[in-house]
Amino acid sequence: MENNKIDNHRQTERSNLVLVWDLPTRLFHWLLLICVMLSFVAGNIGGNAMEYHLLSGYAILVLLIFRLAWGFVGSHTARFASFVKDPATVLSHVRVLLQKKTETPYLGHNPLGGWSIVAMLLVLFVQVATGLFANDNILTEGPFYVWVSKETSDFFTWVHLINRYVLVALIAIHIFAVFFYFFFKDENLIGPMITGMKRRHSAVESPTASIFLAAVIFGLAILGVYLLVHAG
Repeated sequence: MENNKIDNHRQTERSNLVLVWDLPTRLFHWLLLICVMLSFVAGNIGGNAMEYHLLSGYAILVLLIFRLAWGFVGSHTARFASFVKDPATVLSHVRVLLQKKTETPYLGHNPLGGWSIVAMLLVLFVQVATGLFANDNILTEGPFYVWVSKETSDFFTWVHLINRYVLVALIAIHIFAVFFYFFFKDENLIGPMITGMKRRHSAVESPTASIFLAAVIFGLAILGVYLLVHAG
């Protein structure tokens, strides 16, 4: 009898698992993390490692272009329309943020988290864009360095260096939010970004995504960045 209860409980738990993040979104998340870490490490080392800094920057640009497109044609939870909410909705969510349970369970990003994702993407775009024009006054120059004056390049370099602190701050907030939700809200945000699955107590429509479409967009992003870089 006890074994039957355990089996039924496990079966119920499995039946409550729903897909929340599609494979392309998950791959984007972890590849972006790897590329950003590589870019920071190579940039701090300098010298010959700057070659890897440039390559990781190009890879980040590819990923950002892909995510921008995927935010419009990807699965439901990956689309900006599903998590970029109006200020009133965000404020309403903030009011209950410190409560043990939120009023509205969100399948994907909550309203505040959605805007943090937008902020992260914007800051990364600024970081990559300024890097295309930057220089280190030694050996390394961005592919668009020749398009502008030295003074303009130095300005973009300054923005590139300052903006990295903004990026670090956003990453720190992101990590804090993960731990906050895990320990205070009893919600694991890391697991679903690995497996794609989240446990729900009510039936929801699982997001669907075309892997072929994602591959086409990613391939076009690679081609676009390749042509862009070599145009410099």
